[in-house]
Amino acid sequence: MLRIAVPNKGSLADIAAEMLYEAGYTGRRDAKELFVADHRNGVEFFYLRPRDIATYVGSGALDVGITGRDLLLDSGSDATEIAALGFGDSTFRFAGPAGVFAELADLEGVRVATSYPGLVGEFLAKHGVTANLVKLDGAVESAVRLGVADAVADVVSTGTTLRQAGLEIFGPVILESEAVFIGSGVEQSGTQTLLRRLQGVLVARRYVLLDYDVPRSQLEAATAAAPGFESPTISPLHDPEWAAVRVMIPRIGMNQVMDTLYELGARAILVSAIHAARL
Repeated sequence: MLRIAVPNKGSLADIAAEMLYEAGYTGRRDAKELFVADHRNGVEFFYLRPRDIATYVGSGALDVGITGRDLLLDSGSDATEIAALGFGDSTFRFAGPAGVFAELADLEGVRVATSYPGLVGEFLAKHGVTANLVKLDGAVESAVRLGVADAVADVVSTGTTLRQAGLEIFGPVILESEAVFIGSGVEQSGTQTLLRRLQGVLVARRYVLLDYDVPRSQLEAATAAAPGFESPTISPLHDPEWAAVRVMIPRIGMNQVMDTLYELGARAILVSAIHAARL
């Protein structure tokens, strides 16, 4: 059976569980469960701390897993990224007291607090900067005020938390992270099926089916406005002057597409959700 590592808590856990459920797998019913066997699909789920998943997969103890790119790189394990999963986005940046630091070279010899010493240390070494890394498990934005560090390297969303701590962002982006599907480097039976299913869930979340009727005189303009994932399906109607069109379009912007089609004379414009896909 394919052994899969899944986050047991944190920002990645709920969405990962939802994706696996939508992909047709049976997950845990109790948040305290650490192991679930899904015999129907030939897989076993192991619910682990997100930070430990890359280590388990990289060692070969488990076959594949879902974790953050940041946690994968910070672990230094032999696990490899197979595919991005499109959720859990985060950006890592340096920050320090306003006016003190301007560029990466200013970190030479100073103390930098971070929860990701492997990731940050590798980034600094790549750019020829030697800093003293202070490892903290969280709330690194308080490190400067409390005198533990001179600067920090942390996840930044809006930057509000850093500003409240009297810090400002400087230097280059350390990493753009998101949830990723990782493997041990050894292909196991069931891995590609799982990957296709997860990618099918991503497609179903990002796209919708659009159906509409349009005068044939406007067919070319309509299909140009909504070309679809590959190409539209065009069917004749009882009225030879009209055609029925079905196309898959991105969920984002679908209302603007519908408006354009209506202005071209299309009618009976309907949008349907996609629950699963294989492309």
